[in-house]
Parts: sequence; C-alpha cells; structure tokens
Amino acid sequence: MKKIICGVQQMGIGVPNVNAIWEWYRTFFGMDIKVFEEAAPAPLMTQYTGGEVQHRTATLALSLEGGGGFEIWQYTSRNTEKATFEIQMGDYGLFACKMKSKDIRATYNYFIEKGAEMLSKLEQTPEGKLHFLVKDPNGNLFEVVEGLDWYIDTKFEGKTGGVAGAVIGVSDIDRSLDLYQKVLGYTEVVYDEKRSFKAYQDIPGGKGVFRRVLLRHPEARKGPFAQMLGASEIELIQSIDRTDCRKIFENRFWGDWGFIHLCFDVQGMNALKKECEEAGYPFTIDTGDTFDMGEAGGRFSYIEDADGTLIEFVETHKVPLVKKIGWYIHLKKRNPEKHLPKWMLSFMRFSRYKD
Repeated sequence: MKKIICGVQQMGIGVPNVNAIWEWYRTFFGMDIKVFEEAAPAPLMTQYTGGEVQHRTATLALSLEGGGGFEIWQYTSRNTEKATFEIQMGDYGLFACKMKSKDIRATYNYFIEKGAEMLSKLEQTPEGKLHFLVKDPNGNLFEVVEGLDWYIDTKFEGKTGGVAGAVIGVSDIDRSLDLYQKVLGYTEVVYDEKRSFKAYQDIPGGKGVFRRVLLRHPEARKGPFAQMLGASEIELIQSIDRTDCRKIFENRFWGDWGFIHLCFDVQGMNALKKECEEAGYPFTIDTGDTFDMGEAGGRFSYIEDADGTLIEFVETHKVPLVKKIGWYIHLKKRNPEKHLPKWMLSFMRFSRYKD
C-alpha cells in the first residue's frame, strides 16, 4: 500500500489536569466529542520518558465542525513538569496550535466576552487574512485563523472548529522544508516573509525579526477521515536576530507541560516508514502492529524533525462510533483512499460530552 497522509489527526497536549483544561477547550473551541479515554502505562515511549515506563491518562477530543482533535495527556506516575525557562518566539518546537474559525470577528468577540487571555488584537497575516493569538489557562498559545473548510455544522456559538495546523519554531527553515514539503506534502508556499510582525509584539521574544513560511497542501487529502480532518497548514518560524534559541522541551519528557507532538492520520505505514528512512528521518518509535488504546486501536510511530520536534503518525485500525451499543469502525479491509461517509461519522455526536 502506498503512503497516504490523511490530515492532522490531533495535537498532543501535556497538561497537569485533564478535566480542568478539557472544560476550557469545550467552552472556547467546542471540542466536545470524546473519542476515547484511557489510563495506562506507556512502555513504548521510554526513549522520551527518562528510560522508565511512565503511567498516564489520555483523552482524545474533537469537534464535528471538522479539523484535528486534541490528545489531552496527563502523567499519573509523576508531576507534569513546566519548562524551567520562559519559552520565547523562535524557540524550537511546537510553539502554537492553529485553530480554525468560521467567522473570525465573531470568534474574537466571543473569546473576549468569555474572558480568555488574548495575546493580540485581530491582525492581518502576510496573506491578508485575519488571525489572533490567545493563551489557554496552562499558558499554551493558540492562533485562531480563518478556516479553509468545514464538516458538520454543530451550531457552536464560538464559531470555531478543530486543529488546522501548527506554528513550529525551527533553526533553519530551508533545512526543515525537506521534511514538511517532501514527506508531509505541504508543497504550496503561501508566503515567505522576513521582518518583525505586529501580531507578535505581546508574545515573549516576539518583538524581534523572524522569517515566516506558511505551507499548505495544494490537493485535498485522501483517506477514511480526511474529509473530517480537513485542510491544514504548517507555519515555520525562524528567529533572525536571536542567538539564544532553545528547544522548548529541553531537559523534559515527552508528555510534560505543553504541545508534545503533532500527529498525522495516515494509511500505508510501511511505505511511509521507507520514505522517512530514505529522507533521513527514521522512525524512532514504531508499534509494528495494532496497539490497543482501550476503545480505539492502530499502529503508531514517531519521527523527529531537524530540531527534534516530535511528529507522530497513526494508522487507525479501529475507532468507536457509538460506544454504548458497541459500534466500531474497522478500517483494515476498507479502501485506504476512500472517505468514510459523513452519515457514519456523524454518529460520533452520541459521544458528545455535555456540560
């Protein structure tokens, strides 16, 4: 089977309290569908957890408006550690999570009305579209952008959908493009600008000069969940005038406080593995077969980008639709390029968490 990148499945977020922050994510982003919740050890991740098996709880939440979800991840065997330094614009790693909006002015006003900590006013991107930056109660940065597509209208008051991509700090954009364009398919360069940016002025380190390259995939993604996950974009940020940039997860474990990985839903994992090896990004973790996540299952793997940022791939084999009656989607025997019908995925609404 050939490699298929179906879309951004989820942003992994390490948190000190899953239930508290998920309530905030439901209020502000409408992420109210609980795909699964599991408490278990993570024996395959010891390479990134200090050589010891750590225990954790993980909740995968999404919005039926479309876009990627959140894997909200909390250690149960140790404290979730914050960075010991102030993370600044230009540091290496997952700096901000992009979220999409149907009506960005309405979303901006909704966030202000609900008391969110805003980090910018409505500003124009170099593309000429509106966006703004907001901080969650744990200090994670989210960039709300104009959505490119939508899935199901849930009537969410905040007018947002799910994850639309990420802002990633890198040390050398030209070197990083090799992975994000050639392997992950973000071949369209929307803009490539080098200057200071008004929207960043109230972010730590944001007053400097940066090179920003916004990448998109020019063709619609294929695969079972591609329509629901929708279009996404990757923005690479490189500081031009800082000489003290650091890795955001320097001296910390995967799963600690912040954005821990960017996960792509894929088909054809064996072909992807070969391509990553040939490109110089070998799998550092690979389950090799179906890994049971309690209510869901699949094969997952990880690579590191040129600066050590973790990219996860998940080839989904089983996912619950209506858990109360034991209705699951089994994907191994389905056409890997074909979208699952919208009527089928709409049954996920029965997994909605209602406050």
